[in-house]
Amino acid sequence: MNARGSPPNAARRGQGMAAPGASAAQAAAKPGRPASGRTASGGVAPAAPAKKPARKTAAKTASTAAGKPAPRSDVERRLLSLGLETPIDFALHVPLRFEDETRNLPIASLQPGMTAQVEGEILRSEVIQRPRRQLTAVIADETGELGLRWLNFYPSQQRQVTPGARLRARGEIRGGLFGREIVHPRMTRADAPMPTALTPVYPSTEGLPQSVLRKAVARALQQVELRDTLPQAVLDRYGLMPFEPALRALHQPPPGGADDFLHERSDPAWQRIKFDELLAQQLSLAAARAARRDKRAETLPLDTRRQGLVRRLYQALPFQLTDAQMRVVEEISADLSRNYPMHRLLQGDVGSGKTVVAALAAAQAIACGAQVALMAPTEILAEQHFRKLGDWLAPLGVTVAWLTGSLSPRQRRAALAAAADGSAQLIVGTQAIIQEHVVFHRLGLMIVDEQHRFGVGQRLALSRKGEGEGGPLAPHQLHMSATPIPRTLAMTFFADLDVSVIDALPPGRTPIVTKLVAESRRDQVVELVAQEVRQGRQAYWVCPLVEESEALQLQTAVDTCETLRQVLPDLRIGLVHGKLPQAEKAQVMKDFHAAELDLLVATTVIEVGVDVPRASLMVIEHAERFGLAQLHQLRGRVGRGSAESVCVLLYQAPLGMVARERLRAMFETNDGFEIARRDLAQRGPGEFLGTRQSGLALLRFADIETDTELAEQAREAAAWLRRDHPEVVQAHLTRWLRGREDFLRT
Repeated sequence: MNARGSPPNAARRGQGMAAPGASAAQAAAKPGRPASGRTASGGVAPAAPAKKPARKTAAKTASTAAGKPAPRSDVERRLLSLGLETPIDFALHVPLRFEDETRNLPIASLQPGMTAQVEGEILRSEVIQRPRRQLTAVIADETGELGLRWLNFYPSQQRQVTPGARLRARGEIRGGLFGREIVHPRMTRADAPMPTALTPVYPSTEGLPQSVLRKAVARALQQVELRDTLPQAVLDRYGLMPFEPALRALHQPPPGGADDFLHERSDPAWQRIKFDELLAQQLSLAAARAARRDKRAETLPLDTRRQGLVRRLYQALPFQLTDAQMRVVEEISADLSRNYPMHRLLQGDVGSGKTVVAALAAAQAIACGAQVALMAPTEILAEQHFRKLGDWLAPLGVTVAWLTGSLSPRQRRAALAAAADGSAQLIVGTQAIIQEHVVFHRLGLMIVDEQHRFGVGQRLALSRKGEGEGGPLAPHQLHMSATPIPRTLAMTFFADLDVSVIDALPPGRTPIVTKLVAESRRDQVVELVAQEVRQGRQAYWVCPLVEESEALQLQTAVDTCETLRQVLPDLRIGLVHGKLPQAEKAQVMKDFHAAELDLLVATTVIEVGVDVPRASLMVIEHAERFGLAQLHQLRGRVGRGSAESVCVLLYQAPLGMVARERLRAMFETNDGFEIARRDLAQRGPGEFLGTRQSGLALLRFADIETDTELAEQAREAAAWLRRDHPEVVQAHLTRWLRGREDFLRT
């Protein structure tokens, strides 16, 4: 399995706090051979064997001198895939569990499911051919007999289990057809010295034996500098144990209760390691905020004239903003007026009116002569913004451009030229906006909708857009999210952002009634759809897949659409999914907006951004297969008009525990913050923040749900250290992050 929290290779370069010499990765890759050195570029140069043709050696030397990294061994590559390169990387790679090889258990005491070690004599062994070729043996002690089985084996293993040999066997006890057995046991000679301490089992990857990892970690713990980065005053204030004994205890805990030690994580050693990790995070975020304050951005003050663009936009809007919206608009406006980049997160529940706030921010920037770019994760959402912002701003003289991957070459060239020469003041699109060849004339504000739905790399590319390329000025950034951020998450992962919250819905929005309906009552749901349409309203029917999946056996959008057309022949039914051509998709959505369709069968492409006030019914097929945040987003597509709206969660029984909790949460509350809290508890921060695909778990040791008090202490300590002990800050960050800071700042 992969290591929890192993960062990607590119993020793990840089100097550790190790003593000079070979890295633990190199030493592990070539045990018993001279340690390899480093090239001028920081690559790993394998040690030369004692005898080598001079020509090859010269070629290798020339390659190294030229700055090209020498090839890495298979073991080194596997270690690097776990983020293990320098001694401190290995030292912080703590075990998943421990095995007790310090004692042998009587065979009679073994129970299926337990992992144990026995010692005895091999009574018999044979290679059997049915049902497949395998090696079997029986080991016995004075209390009983135990079967051993190898489904794949080498001749050396067959020779090892010769009848009469005394051996130790270790592994998981299984209840086999002919009694208890161990499949693929680990065998050692009975006269081999018994370990005196627990044996650690480290997070690993395919092709990387535990023996290699153990040797590498042990060697690293001898090489690495483990001096305490924190002053004694910090340890005393928060009751922390010193770093070195804490870390060594995680690798070599006391024999009694080692598994409890690992799983509970309440021991003082764990508390110290978790505190250090949280402190590094807080220091990095504080440094990011300070670095942003040192950058310069174009000041974009509010034009308060009667004929100013913002004032005219207010007058053109067909509704009044809520007090919550006005408060947020003023916070963003003040940020835009400053000479350092805004970095603000605008969060609000589904339907709270974030888009109009973004429009007013864009108008303020455009009135000052700057360009604005708005990026959305899907073409449907981007087009929704393009349409809505165009309706509001185009009549006021603002040119709005559209940039996505589905444009024709001619349309794309025109959009790129408009962005480059400044004739387009607002550019709306998908991730096509952040591609390298997209150049802006005077980018002053970037708006990112549903920012957590973008990958880490995409958010990094956007955050760097315009920085140090078009001049010394960095653009202001406004991130929007309809997934409210729980307090613990905001405190630990968004400490470098200013957060604005729209905490009230616009007037006239009716609460959405959520109903849980079993698949066996499907006919009643179809009749409910017919009733809604006959009353002049519209409905959605959401399916999780486009094509049939034998593994999941879910009803597909295509099949569902055909079935509904047969049973409801008088309804105008449309179909939209991610595999439709963009032009066809846009036409279906346009027809639904214009009420030329009664029922829209769709996949989750309509999850965000679709706003049809006449739609009052949402049916979600196989709701048990959706995530909690996704269900809440989908539910938010209805309830946007004056009619009472209903969301039907159609589920397939029986439900698993997690699915049952999700559906219960949807039934019990419409509060997006409560939904977000429960979603975080179920999924963890990696998926919640959109970082899972990076291979990076931002917290390896601490848990933001259970370690809230520790996070509070780390935040307090970070401010204290930055103020009174600046020399400590860099040493602590070097040990804990080394290249991961950017991932925390997205």
